[in-house]
Amino acid sequence: MAVFTPVTLKQADAYLMRYPLGGAKALTPIAEGVENTNYRLETDQGTYVLTLFEGRTDAASLPFCLGLARHLAAHGFPTPAPVLDSEGEMIGALNGRAAAVVNWAAGAWKREPTDKEQYRAGQVLALLHLDAAGYAGQRKNPVGPEAWNALAERCDPAARGVDRKMLDQIQALLPRLAEPWSDPALPHGPIHADYFPDNVLFAENEHGKCDIGGVIDFYFACVDVLAYDLAIALSAWGFDAEGRPMPSALRAFQKGYESVRPLTPAETAALPGLGAAAAVRFTLTRLHDRLFHDPANLVTPKDPAPFFRRLDYWKAAETV
Repeated sequence: MAVFTPVTLKQADAYLMRYPLGGAKALTPIAEGVENTNYRLETDQGTYVLTLFEGRTDAASLPFCLGLARHLAAHGFPTPAPVLDSEGEMIGALNGRAAAVVNWAAGAWKREPTDKEQYRAGQVLALLHLDAAGYAGQRKNPVGPEAWNALAERCDPAARGVDRKMLDQIQALLPRLAEPWSDPALPHGPIHADYFPDNVLFAENEHGKCDIGGVIDFYFACVDVLAYDLAIALSAWGFDAEGRPMPSALRAFQKGYESVRPLTPAETAALPGLGAAAAVRFTLTRLHDRLFHDPANLVTPKDPAPFFRRLDYWKAAETV
């Protein structure tokens, strides 16, 4: 269960006094997620998410992340907007943590999305990039190339066995993986940077058809290479649980994306290298979490091996 900071209904009700949402009627922990504490919050006026931001989320980044979500929602993009309090603020404090109340997004994520759903997910990522283009906020990628080197150095003395082999191969690749970030031909802009299936909720729309009703969890959002966001998403949606590529899914997602925002020739050429970078980024963070897991933390660290296996696909694509 991803609840690191307990909150009682009485505490939530007191916190809500700053919002025009009425009193708290029910508070239910949300088990999914590994970064922050989330509760389903029912008030006199509706259903919301109460989020308390834990250690990995930099509180200084929250105005950018929550502001981006509000910007996108204002442009009609399907994402739940943060609620402003009576003083126009998005961020408060509760039980020693930065906190926010966000509108509830109905729906559920797809564990085995069809090619049609892959296509739609690709379209919506492209819409995100287009709708976010006018957002003036700035945030450097907190898990960009500089962070990969730092993570690798921290993991180095603790890695053994299979972990050691993965880390050795990653360390040999790191200098080359950062090369796309020095290419001025690659368009930049606000990106989600964590566009995984569990952050994309499908629900029945007003026409009775299943569509994406909410893109959530913008807490890794930043300004970076747009095609890198696509590479992350392809790495998340286009492989099975063991890290094996699903060619039909990869084609459908990218085709959906390019139906809205076609890639430039420079982006197309850079995509395999960016995919390898995405594979390394998530391998390193998962390896770090496993090596330095706190037994008191009830969230089980994710296995880094399936993301490491994605490297084979992306390296082969570079040679095509």
